[in-house]
Amino acid sequence: MFFKEFEIRWSDLDANRHLANSAYINFMSHTRMAYLGQLGFNQKSMEQYSIGPVVFYEHMYYFKEVFPGKPVKVSLGFKGMSADGMFFEFQHDFYDTDGKNFARCEMMGAWMDLKERKLMALPQLFMDAFNKMEKATDFKILTKADTRKHVQIPKDLT
Repeated sequence: MFFKEFEIRWSDLDANRHLANSAYINFMSHTRMAYLGQLGFNQKSMEQYSIGPVVFYEHMYYFKEVFPGKPVKVSLGFKGMSADGMFFEFQHDFYDTDGKNFARCEMMGAWMDLKERKLMALPQLFMDAFNKMEKATDFKILTKADTRKHVQIPKDLT
């Protein structure tokens, strides 16, 4: 499993002086891109193919407060991907210096063609990178139906 370590900075705290929700999101995003970068899936290659990630949801589960003073570790678990690579699912777990799991996030996203501004299947280069990733024990092949398991419909004011 891939881990990234973070120091909790003053700017990572909320009004209650514990790790802010926005810091969790930033730590997860950094962890994902650090791992994918090791596989050659980085800003340069994404720009070359005009591709970018889109987050559908990030469901956070908080088990315990965490405060500054000691680093935290964030894991990356590869939970699922569609056969064409369009959709992906990751799980992040947060650990304190004693290895205690204090938070978890399940996230799902897709890849977008930045010129057409629509979802796209992954080019083979990126499929090869994902195929090198260690898969979670409960990894599954995602379908479009999996992306709709938490259906939310916009309700406009007008």
